[in-house]
Amino acid sequence: MAKKNTLKKSLFFGILMLSTILSAQTVVKYSNEFLNIGVDASSFGMANAVVASTHDVNASYWNPAGLVGLESSELSLMHASYFANIANYDYVGFALPVDNESTVALSMIRFGVDDILNTTQLIDSQGQINYDRISLFSTADYAFTVSYAKRLPLDGLNIGVNAKVIRRIIGDFASSWGFGLDAGIQFKRKKWNFGVMARDITTSYNTWSIDEEKFSQIQGAVAGQNQELPQTSEITLPKLQVGMARKFTYRNDYTFLTEIDLNMRFTQTNDLISTSSVSVTPSVGFEFGYIDMIYVRGGVGNFQTIEQLDGAQRTGFQPNIGVGFAYQGIQIDYALTDIGDQSAALYSNIFSIKLDLSIFRN
Repeated sequence: MAKKNTLKKSLFFGILMLSTILSAQTVVKYSNEFLNIGVDASSFGMANAVVASTHDVNASYWNPAGLVGLESSELSLMHASYFANIANYDYVGFALPVDNESTVALSMIRFGVDDILNTTQLIDSQGQINYDRISLFSTADYAFTVSYAKRLPLDGLNIGVNAKVIRRIIGDFASSWGFGLDAGIQFKRKKWNFGVMARDITTSYNTWSIDEEKFSQIQGAVAGQNQELPQTSEITLPKLQVGMARKFTYRNDYTFLTEIDLNMRFTQTNDLISTSSVSVTPSVGFEFGYIDMIYVRGGVGNFQTIEQLDGAQRTGFQPNIGVGFAYQGIQIDYALTDIGDQSAALYSNIFSIKLDLSIFRN
């Protein structure tokens, strides 16, 4: 009997999780959050404080205006695992200069959890347990982005835009299509670089399709839960990231890049600065380079106000470190980062590689 109760609790827990995932509201604070994780291990190493300094293929994510910094086509690949290797995060990006004034780029992101146990049919209507009724399913989020960047007549001013298509799949239970637009600006004044990245500037819109037959199988399984079909529309509110950076060079061999960013959401969250209209959290990063070959990086960001069980509040933050090595058009980067709570069990190892495709022509 104890074993059966445990299985029922597991079943109900799974149902509640599924209900939470499917319950897309019209406007939500945290929507398409996988698009806020980031790309490129070198950027992670700097705590994602790169909106003003990014200038390679990965700028298509961080600030498309930086794509005009490319001198030749580039390819970037990244893999990361989260939640003790339960979830996998993969990214591929390609950028191609059209001429001296403009660049185009394509990228894809996948964030997924595979081989999840589906126990919704484990217990039949007679209360009998049949393990053969357990099946597997996967949940995955995809984003496909087309980017364009151009230099403006004003010296040092560049702009860029992203058009993205979002595809989200939860096994056979539900799926959605979405779309959105981003826009970015970079401006260089003497030795200073400034950047602005506006995500989901028109809000991003997702439309869900839910399998009503499968929903009916769990409807009413838990009293007070899953009584009505979840809403099928979801709107992602805009976000803004602004930054300032400067790069110092010593004896032509040593470089030191530092940047500070402010990340803003137009809703109330638990960010360090939070009001009813906007929430703000800072991030700071640095990169030490030697002969454009060896890099050491560090940063801190994601400052959050955390309420503890005793009612007291503390400030949490996310420290990141990283290293990189570049040689003849090939750059390999590594970053060690957590997901915001300084728990050693949740630290993630992130690897990425960037290729200057001109090396194959040479």
